[in-house]
Amino acid sequence: MRKTPPSARPVGVLIASEQEWTSRSLASILAPQGYWVLKAYTRAQTLAHIRRDPPDAIIIDEQLPDGDGYALCRDLYEQDMISPSTPVFLSLPRPPTRRDRLAVLRAGAWACLGEPLDAEELVALLGVFVPAKLDAEHARMTGLVDEMTGVYNARGLTRRAEELAAYASRSHAGLGCVLIAPDTESGTPPLTVMRRIAAALRSATRHSDVVGRVAEGAFAVVAVDTDDGKARRLAERLAAAILADANGGNAPAVPPFRLRAGFHGVPDFHDASIDSAELMLRATAALQKARTDQPDAWLQQYH
Repeated sequence: MRKTPPSARPVGVLIASEQEWTSRSLASILAPQGYWVLKAYTRAQTLAHIRRDPPDAIIIDEQLPDGDGYALCRDLYEQDMISPSTPVFLSLPRPPTRRDRLAVLRAGAWACLGEPLDAEELVALLGVFVPAKLDAEHARMTGLVDEMTGVYNARGLTRRAEELAAYASRSHAGLGCVLIAPDTESGTPPLTVMRRIAAALRSATRHSDVVGRVAEGAFAVVAVDTDDGKARRLAERLAAAILADANGGNAPAVPPFRLRAGFHGVPDFHDASIDSAELMLRATAALQKARTDQPDAWLQQYH
């Protein structure tokens, strides 16, 4: 049997099945092939696993105690809970018919697994789909744009911030950074929230500003000609645009969230004793202060 290529991290397969014997059977097939097997027994547990640690592949039973497997599969992709490159399989408790296979594909799953389970076929499918998923993930990480939100990723942001810093230094101009993040009751903000915030930031910033996603739940905006005072006003303007978008318009509603932000600005970057990386680190420290030390003050300046 073909094993999945080695990865820098464990390759996780999440099994969503009410039947313990089904999970054990699949684990006995996958673990020897080098996969890290996770188990969930309900829809709610499946979603909790995915939000906490997105797997590289998912196997879902046709029926779960608290939901339909087809609907769960559709929701995972339509609500952006997993990346488009994550393979999902639907498992049926019978030999699948042509109608079954079509229904599975229409639900967004990549393949249909039936009983009796063909272990060799399952391993072969994962051996094809998982490396493709990991390759797409690697391409996103080594590129400059965050595929999920359309703004710069951390690598792209770092490169563009260095370019702005060089310009600000040559021009004796100011340079500022705002870190802004949503806090939600569930912890890590869902991708729907992050996409709406990214869209609002792109609309509310100047063409010369650089917008990037620096972590799962935070964005950075680096702007030239921006000292501490202007960085504060920029943060306030961005927050107003984000909240106006979330609370109005015809776009679908998003889960409630509260914004936190930190900022730092230098009036003349030529005379500053820091580089662009340190500027962003200071804004990050201010954001952390807004999140922890000062829970009632949503906006904090670096000191």
